Amino acid sequence: MTSEDSYNTINKASKPVLFKDKNSKFYAYAFPVINEDQVKQKLENLKKEHPSAGHYCYAYQIGTENSQYRTNDDGEPKNSAGMPIYGQIQSYNVTNILIVVVRYFGGTKLGVSGLINAYRTAAQMALESIRIIEKTIDKKYSLKFSYNDMGKVRQLLKENQVKILSQTLELNCLFEISVRKSDSLKVFEIFQQFYGVEISEL
Repeated sequence: MTSEDSYNTINKASKPVLFKDKNSKFYAYAFPVINEDQVKQKLENLKKEHPSAGHYCYAYQIGTENSQYRTNDDGEPKNSAGMPIYGQIQSYNVTNILIVVVRYFGGTKLGVSGLINAYRTAAQMALESIRIIEKTIDKKYSLKFSYNDMGKVRQLLKENQVKILSQTLELNCLFEISVRKSDSLKVFEIFQQFYGVEISEL
């Protein structure tokens, strides 16, 4: 169950799963993606892997607080492939994910209801085959401070379970930190009140 500052996703690609109906084969794949360029790359790779397939139908959802999605029937009857795949993405409440179902036609038409069932089932099988993980929605800040304050800054970061993403340690130090959204205001105010530390949102 996700909270307001967490979301479900996958962190690695699934192995292909196969659904068959009347000699048609439907190979389903799930991939973690964070932008459309990655979607295009995965589709290109699958077209090279399955050069003689008839259809490469897919749906993806990207983003956490303002998510966007797209579906593609790739020549199948309207809404018989992409939307059933996207329906499974919604059912499993996942984002930053692409599901592609590659179809080899088996010689017998399945009809629209048969296609909807095949694409939905293949997408479900792909989701069931992969581990879904929960991630937090984080905010990033930069901290600037003098080397003399290093001990105190580190102590405050540790007390508030703040992740340090990068650090530059010179006469003036620069930390990039990542804070869970629900804790971000509290952490921001702690460092804002700390004399000699500059905090700004990245």
